[in-house]
Amino acid sequence: TRGNWMTPADEVGPAYPGFLSKGMPASEKRLTRLDLAEWLVSDENPLPARHFSNRLWKQFFGKGFSNILDDLGNQGEWPSHPELIDWLAAEFRDSGWDVKHVVRLIVTSETYCQIAAENEELGELDPANRLLSEQSPRRLDAEFVRDNALAIAGMLGDDGIGGPPIQPYQPEDYWANLNFPERKYQASAAPDQYRRGLYTRWQRTFVHPMLAAFDAPSREECSADRFQSNSPQQALVLLNDPTFVEAAKVLASRLEKEVPGGSDAEKIKRAYLLALSREPTAKELEKLMAFLEKLRKEDPTVDPMEQLCRVVLNLHETITRF
Repeated sequence: TRGNWMTPADEVGPAYPGFLSKGMPASEKRLTRLDLAEWLVSDENPLPARHFSNRLWKQFFGKGFSNILDDLGNQGEWPSHPELIDWLAAEFRDSGWDVKHVVRLIVTSETYCQIAAENEELGELDPANRLLSEQSPRRLDAEFVRDNALAIAGMLGDDGIGGPPIQPYQPEDYWANLNFPERKYQASAAPDQYRRGLYTRWQRTFVHPMLAAFDAPSREECSADRFQSNSPQQALVLLNDPTFVEAAKVLASRLEKEVPGGSDAEKIKRAYLLALSREPTAKELEKLMAFLEKLRKEDPTVDPMEQLCRVVLNLHETITRF
């Protein structure tokens, strides 16, 4: 009673939330978690399907139908396409809650397949692109930034699911202030070092610095969405983090193997195809060729192709979805 667990009171048994289940007949049996699960996905309850469809849409378009992911109620944001979220939620439910079916519907749609072009007229009419007249470019999430660099270099580990956490490279003594007990950080060896960022060990209040730089949440509280910032530290991570330096070295070796005896221009084109899925423009090619020549003249001790690969991995387009 009033929070005092030692005061005798009436026992409160499992039940559906009263304000969401008005009119439901009283149950003669003691309800279980299975009853709750079946009630959540019943035809009479459209909320879970709508909520999931909204989050799934956000995964592919950068924003949900309602951009407030954790509140689809009256205090949230009204959906930009109310009929579409209703239809998608119904399709999800009627397909037997088939996630792959809904994903396939979204990624094969003409809306998703649009390019992200800078149209000044559209920018003035719809600056947030809520009408989806073109694709919305956005930076990869923190874990994917690392995975992307490893994939471009051909280093990304196996696709096995689960297993113990990995420990990517991080600055020495980053955990120095952790006590009770004192913890030592030992970077994982290959091949675990190159597994997906999803499996990175998570230390509360000491988020891996690469993930923290790219706005990964601390997980100290629930985070339905991620804030994205642009800071100089992010460029420094892409240039100096041991994972990205290593990826640049391996990418340079990959170019030598895949373009044996090729010219600088051919290797640059191959690097662009691997990183950006396109060839460089004439202006980009000219600048990168000049960059290589400058390196060869000014510092013969460095590998110019490795430095070029560091530039490619640092490009805005490399870490951005278009």
